[in-house]
Amino acid sequence: MPQMKLFGNSRSAARVAGKRKPDSEQAPKEKKQKKKKPLKVLAVWLTVILCLEGLYFFCCYTNNAFVAKWRTIYIQTAMSTMRHQWLATYLLPESVVDDVMRKRTESMEALGDKESSWGAKPEDTTPTAPEEPEVKPVDTAVTELPTETMTPEDEQALAKEAFYELFWELDQPTMEAYVEENPSVLDNGWENININEAGLDDNGTSIQTTMGEQVLAINAKEQIMLVRVTGSGYRGVLAIAKDPSRLNVENSAGVGTYGQLTGDIASAHNGILATTCSGFIDIDVQGNWGNGNGGLIAGYAMSNGHGYGTHYNSYAGFQYYRLEIHEDNLIYIKKVDKEVSEDCRDATEFQPPIIIDGELLVSDYWVETNPRVCIGQSDKYEMLLLVVEGRIYTEGILGTDVNECARILQKHNAQQAMNVDGGTSAMMWYDGEYVIRGSNPNTRYTGSRPVPNAFVYHRVEE
Repeated sequence: MPQMKLFGNSRSAARVAGKRKPDSEQAPKEKKQKKKKPLKVLAVWLTVILCLEGLYFFCCYTNNAFVAKWRTIYIQTAMSTMRHQWLATYLLPESVVDDVMRKRTESMEALGDKESSWGAKPEDTTPTAPEEPEVKPVDTAVTELPTETMTPEDEQALAKEAFYELFWELDQPTMEAYVEENPSVLDNGWENININEAGLDDNGTSIQTTMGEQVLAINAKEQIMLVRVTGSGYRGVLAIAKDPSRLNVENSAGVGTYGQLTGDIASAHNGILATTCSGFIDIDVQGNWGNGNGGLIAGYAMSNGHGYGTHYNSYAGFQYYRLEIHEDNLIYIKKVDKEVSEDCRDATEFQPPIIIDGELLVSDYWVETNPRVCIGQSDKYEMLLLVVEGRIYTEGILGTDVNECARILQKHNAQQAMNVDGGTSAMMWYDGEYVIRGSNPNTRYTGSRPVPNAFVYHRVEE
């Protein structure tokens, strides 16, 4: 069998092989070293620095709507705290910060002397006993007067009607479905319904309001309902307290010296519901901001007719307003330079007002995203207490602005409403447990921070 020749004959292959030196004898190839070009490196760094500088000046001074909006939010968020104002004043030009704060002040001044009037003032909303009926003589010929008797079914029908009249916000089909699935809630009748799925470990009920909100709790005897409010970047609870005469500002045991948790203040004053109220000077004995014990109130307050604190026309550059609850159980909002009304029974000072006499006071300069606490009153004189969670970044819950809070309260026909102390203090307590998570991870589930006072809705006296 003839041999096949691959790539030429064996001799030519041998000649080629003979000319090739062993690998060990081959001269190593010299690696070409790149010469550094210092001028080129310097040019790159200068370009980066100039780009960053250009970006910085663009962010500081541009009128671009998107950038201007978030610049304003950043400045207002920093300046609304006493501990972190340097994040604005150190990083941004003074003129830029001053311009934002000036416009914010102007938006407040645009309100002028606007204050609550309620239009035609309603009669005293305090529940009163019915007048004694006039006694008229009866025909002596009549020995017995006929009496009407009601069956238990009739009584429950009337109680049911009264229940839905009181809780007018309820979506009746979802309420009826819940009762059908949970018949035990009617063991004590419609007048004593007590549903509570508002705790942090609960998911709420299947009941809804006519606004589409999830109902968390209903207590017919105490005349109170809690609903879930949600939106882009926020989650919170709105408490609707039907009897305005039972809401007061209650102080911590050590007001002026130390504060207490919201729930502890409520428990000490026979409360079933409580939220944070006044702000406080957040400074410790060493002068460190952010470490106060909640004892020193910022501004003026009144609790059950007893006033204390000092009026602030402004604090940290922000105009203060006063929310007063009068003896007629109505909320009135006015500037702090006005005299406290003679018939004021409870009060707090903060900013800004967000609804006065039904008018939504939308502002372009109260747009920072924060945990919020607001109090309002509806056209049915119900007290509306709103707390919104925030700064829970792992869940995308950042908080919201005061404009969104106003819109939430407006859905419930709020006639008066004001923003009060929120931030790390924002908290709501209901029937023995907290129903809002605090923004500080260290106190998220334990009632947040000690505060000087709280709005407390009292239990019915037995």
